[in-house]
Amino acid sequence: MNILLTGGMGYIGSHTATLLATAGHQVHIYDNLCNSNIETLARIKKITSKDIAFTHADIRDTKKLTQVLQDENIDAVIHLAGLKAVGESSKNPIDYYANNVQGSISLIQAMQASNIKTLVFSSSATVYGDPVYLPYDEDHPTSPTNPYGQNKLHIEEMLQDLAVSDAAWKIACLRYFNPVGAHESGLIGEDPNGIPNNLMPVIGQVVTGKLSSLNIFGDDYDTPDGTGKRDYIHVVDLAEGHLASLNWLNSHAGCHAFNLGSGDSYSVLELLHHFEAASGQNIPYQIVGRRLGDLPEYYAKADKAQSLLGWKAKRGLAEICSSSWLWIKNTRSH
Repeated sequence: MNILLTGGMGYIGSHTATLLATAGHQVHIYDNLCNSNIETLARIKKITSKDIAFTHADIRDTKKLTQVLQDENIDAVIHLAGLKAVGESSKNPIDYYANNVQGSISLIQAMQASNIKTLVFSSSATVYGDPVYLPYDEDHPTSPTNPYGQNKLHIEEMLQDLAVSDAAWKIACLRYFNPVGAHESGLIGEDPNGIPNNLMPVIGQVVTGKLSSLNIFGDDYDTPDGTGKRDYIHVVDLAEGHLASLNWLNSHAGCHAFNLGSGDSYSVLELLHHFEAASGQNIPYQIVGRRLGDLPEYYAKADKAQSLLGWKAKRGLAEICSSSWLWIKNTRSH
């Protein structure tokens, strides 16, 4: 298949592009590079030994997007482009609605104009909000607690309406939990522009001396060690979830939501200690106050993805940490 990846130069996008190209698909990346680096393209090509097409543009440029979809004979789209920092979304909500919701409308319009009706959408577990019960399954009520989660839910609702209006659409909304880890080659990993918001890149900056210590937000949660517990999923497992979704959509119309998570939860300190074991490094940390909106614990029930897509997270915390350490060592040497 010819597959367009919006936001394909980002953390999840680059791993998905690598997997798709390795599996024999033609990959075209469309990215404005607002939170990614052009160097990533050469790294994907090095891993895959494949030619990866790239367009540097914004998804809100509907005309450009339509032109690329048609000129490249695209069969399906994986939509990963979006601003993704929960805290920032509360400070700059309109930027998030403009980029994420308006950008998705632009993409749908370009796909409609090009008669392309297969879409995998990068959603998020943030659509659920505070847990009514755990683990979250796909039937859990959706009540996001921040603009980022609202964005994702708005887009899912638009896609549901779209699938009802036209039975030819084949859509999978993938609700990610906490992507971590890096490619086994050590050539691609999580490398955000500016100050990172996620735990593993912050640990990386402590190890490389950019930060003096790791801030852990709260140690008074109702968990065994007091720190928040999360469902961490290896980014390569996540990439495999996209490929499994595309394969499944070949024969399934409609709009479908899937949790992509490991089904387990680990505390911040557990992840930290696993990383110390993998790297042989001591990570200094300090406990600071809780962050607004952080939950004590959340994790996925991913049975639906397993039964329908044949997908299951296979890589555990040890592999997450060893791959992250390899990536961090490689980036430090650049």
